[in-house]
Amino acid sequence: MLRALLLTVSVVAIAHAELCKPDAQNAFKVRISIKTALGDNAYAWDDNEEYLFKAMVAFAMRRYSSKSTTQISNVLLCNVTDRVSFWFVVTDSSKNVTTVPGSEVEAAIRMNRNRINNAFLLSDKTLQFLKITSTLSPPVEPSTPVWLIVFGVVLCLIVAGILFLIVSGIQKHKKKNKDSTDRENLEEKVEVTLENGIPCEALDLKPGHINGVFAADDERFTSL
Repeated sequence: MLRALLLTVSVVAIAHAELCKPDAQNAFKVRISIKTALGDNAYAWDDNEEYLFKAMVAFAMRRYSSKSTTQISNVLLCNVTDRVSFWFVVTDSSKNVTTVPGSEVEAAIRMNRNRINNAFLLSDKTLQFLKITSTLSPPVEPSTPVWLIVFGVVLCLIVAGILFLIVSGIQKHKKKNKDSTDRENLEEKVEVTLENGIPCEALDLKPGHINGVFAADDERFTSL
């Protein structure tokens, strides 16, 4: 019985070794840069971190497919290096000797990429799935609704237009009054009066000024 059990374990181990190896079908390589991401606060990559990684991949697979029964034991790691890099595959929980298609694993990783990154305090640049493209961060929604921003801009334009019309009207009114006053002053200066049917300039009433018309009469009636 024990011999049969050991034989079964050996067969499974060999099968797993064939499933998880560099460039194997449905296998993905991971490269982690903990020191680059955390500096002096970097943690060591050990068996506990490997267990957490397997748990997060299993979580991603189960969340991606509500019918999935993926367990931590279905996530296999191999070729782990000190720098830290490794390969992993996800085996089919029903057969355990075949791997889940890479397209499904990729979709599950992409769907839960942020959750996986947060579990290790890393980002897409420091936790790299080399065959899986980085997910785009969700667009930042403005705190103010777009319709309110548009309404504010339109309202500002309307107010600016009204102010422009008011100021322009005031300036035109002032200019019109000024032109009217200048025209009246000019008319007063060039006003011509008629005296005895003969046009002449308005008399200058300054003291000492003698009208030439009356000067001739004075000379004619001056006594000898």
